[in-house]
Amino acid sequence: MKVVITGATGAIGHALIAECIKQNIEVLAICHRGSKRAGMLADEVGRMLQSKRVGLDYESPDRLIKIRYLNLDEYATGLPSMPYDIFFHMAWSGTTGASRNDEALQQQNAAYSLDAVRLAKMLGCHTFVFAGSQAEYGRVEGKLTADTPTYPENEYGKYKLQAGETTRALCESLSIKHIWARILSVYGPYDSKTSMIMSAISKLRNGEIAEFTKGEQQWDYLYSADAANALLLAAMKGKHGRIYPIGSGSVRALSEYIQILKNQIDPHAQIELGAVPYAPRQVMYLCADISQLKQDTGFEPKTEFEDGIREILRLCE
Repeated sequence: MKVVITGATGAIGHALIAECIKQNIEVLAICHRGSKRAGMLADEVGRMLQSKRVGLDYESPDRLIKIRYLNLDEYATGLPSMPYDIFFHMAWSGTTGASRNDEALQQQNAAYSLDAVRLAKMLGCHTFVFAGSQAEYGRVEGKLTADTPTYPENEYGKYKLQAGETTRALCESLSIKHIWARILSVYGPYDSKTSMIMSAISKLRNGEIAEFTKGEQQWDYLYSADAANALLLAAMKGKHGRIYPIGSGSVRALSEYIQILKNQIDPHAQIELGAVPYAPRQVMYLCADISQLKQDTGFEPKTEFEDGIREILRLCE
């Protein structure tokens, strides 16, 4: 089997590459030209990759035709050997901060998602996996299912929802199986330094006082390796047109997650719950209903939060 992965330099991308390599699946990892994290990806998993790490020039008018790819040793031009089987589209700019409400940027992301479907067709892929987001739902009480009404409250969520719908329609017209994975809160090695967990780890290890909200939010955290396994299973065994919320299926108070972080790093470290106000439109409950995913694919989360944090700390030493 051969797969294509965009957004390969993030936490899920790293984990998905590692899972594919473990299963002897050939990987074509697509990165933005000039990506600062692409070199890190090469350093960490390059020797294990069975195919090429590539850079796709999204700024070119014929960006689907002109592809530069790096074979760790030399540059070449042209399409890689075909056909590929599964295309995982996880690349998306402006996922945090003020960029989430940058309409022009989010609209551009949605357009690139359609480009990704066309590229998947060019590469011979029979399955396209679109990485959606819990932001498509907005604020919801109860577990998130495929049928939960969607009321996105920012441009990021709105255009993720739009891209899921338009990529599905294009896939159907091209006879490609479409899987829509709505991903909740994922943590793991190589996550953004600005995420709650990674920024907290940095502060606690540096002896700084880590400040948080009251931590009353009930959240569903899934370790990146489990998220990667869920995506791969959904691609191979999931049903066309299905929407699969991706999470652990259980929640804890955010304050409990924070306490676990503190105890694993330094039980005497200082934390301040309530020092940070809740964000406007704060999501207070977030949990995935993974019953359909389990039924269709056999997915089961394997990593307890404590074990996932322990692995992050080990890799950060």
